Amino acid sequence: MDVLTAIAILTLGAALLGAALGFAAVHFRVEGNPLTEKIAALLPQTQCGQCGYPGCKPYAEAIAQGGADINLCAPGGEDGVRKIAELLGLEIKPLAEGAAQKPPAVARIVEDRCIGCTLCIQACPVDAIVGAAKQMHTVISSLCTGCELCLPPCPENCIEMLPVQETTENWAWRYPARVPALPPLALSPAASGENSC
Repeated sequence: MDVLTAIAILTLGAALLGAALGFAAVHFRVEGNPLTEKIAALLPQTQCGQCGYPGCKPYAEAIAQGGADINLCAPGGEDGVRKIAELLGLEIKPLAEGAAQKPPAVARIVEDRCIGCTLCIQACPVDAIVGAAKQMHTVISSLCTGCELCLPPCPENCIEMLPVQETTENWAWRYPARVPALPPLALSPAASGENSC
């Protein structure tokens, strides 16, 4: 009988706690800053950290709060700076020094040199690299944003950045605010190979 009473008390306590948490989630919810969302929609979502922030959303938050300049995003380039300036009613600035715009690229692992250390997998902010410990890794090119964060940790220097040939099918990968899903990327003919990504 004591066991049944204990179970009943625990069940009632869990139900009351669940109801309290549900009430708090609905009534005390903190809405996100709509300006942050608008700025984030204009950023390329590469999550590369080249701006000095751990991703596009934190950078957008810093811009919205006035804590970051609008010209730090190298992947967004001058077009991204212009769009953010127009949104905020600010003067257009050139890209910050050291934030040079690079042509679109995707990573490719030279598979016969890969030792399966998994360091590139851990560094990839968008989970575009697959593989297992002590097994060959590969890059899912349709997920790769070209952020280059996988290059420094690779002890074998077996990751290459290959240029992306812009086509009518993949032009939108640089403009995610306009297109809901990233299409597959096409490599330039010179860079493509049997195991290219």
